[in-house]
Amino acid sequence: MKPYTRALLILHLCVFIWGFTAILGKWISYGAIPLVYHRMLIAAIVYMFFPRFWKGIRSMSAKTIIQLAGIGLIVCAHWLCFYGSIKIGNSVSVTLAALGTASLFSAFIDPWINKRKILKQEIILGLFIIVGVLLVCYAIQKGNNNIKTDTIPMLAVWVGIASAALAALFTALNKKYVSQHSAVSISGIEMISGTLGMVIFLVISNGWQAIMLGEWTNTQDMVALFILAIVCTNLTFWLGTLALKELSAFTANLTVNLEPIYGMLLGAAIFHEYQSLNMYFYLGAGIILVSVIGKPALNLWRAQQYKRHNKKQA
Repeated sequence: MKPYTRALLILHLCVFIWGFTAILGKWISYGAIPLVYHRMLIAAIVYMFFPRFWKGIRSMSAKTIIQLAGIGLIVCAHWLCFYGSIKIGNSVSVTLAALGTASLFSAFIDPWINKRKILKQEIILGLFIIVGVLLVCYAIQKGNNNIKTDTIPMLAVWVGIASAALAALFTALNKKYVSQHSAVSISGIEMISGTLGMVIFLVISNGWQAIMLGEWTNTQDMVALFILAIVCTNLTFWLGTLALKELSAFTANLTVNLEPIYGMLLGAAIFHEYQSLNMYFYLGAGIILVSVIGKPALNLWRAQQYKRHNKKQA
């Protein structure tokens, strides 16, 4: 199997697992801030048990470690917006739909960060994703008869869009480092940094008692939290970072747009959000799916055209 294909399959596995993160985020009873704090804390502790994590750190310069720590704060902000959106709108679907805008942000952020040209086809694919997202959002609004005003869900959408922009940013930044350093070390530093950032924020805003693990009394919350931290964070964040060695940041963010589809279907099954699965949802989901498939298909077609061109010249 070619490295590119393997990386793509790994990323698709990660995206499917990430479909559960919003489900778990809604399932866990406490708010977005303690949720992100506990998620990053557990993930950071687990990474520190890996010998490869410490080995990778020893090969890094202090400057690189500081830069990766900065990216970790961006990851932390992304998750705060992500779970904040879920809690504000009380809907998995709204947040996952808004997250679909990450590919359009990536079409501009990735070239800027990684010093390459802006590609028209990436912008077009990003815009197609936006159309799909708008249709899915309309499906949610039309299907949810319990919402009397769109003020709360639209706030959830805007916070979700902020989460998408931050996701595009930290993915592009990670792409710069993943070819030179261990994915485990990169992921571990970012989780530790995010945890420390949350500790400082909580202590300043609410005092030392805010970082105590008082919420760890509900068994259902604890089980969901450890699944979220170890399976949906440690495993997937490492695999997703590893996949960036072969994939562009744009391709990664484009593929992540399948997360709304997985998440909404899971949300419908678990939380009975069936009202959102109407004609507009399926049309929007279809556009997202075609856009995601379109990028690797376009790459394959270009590669074949390049080979044919070289054969003719030979």
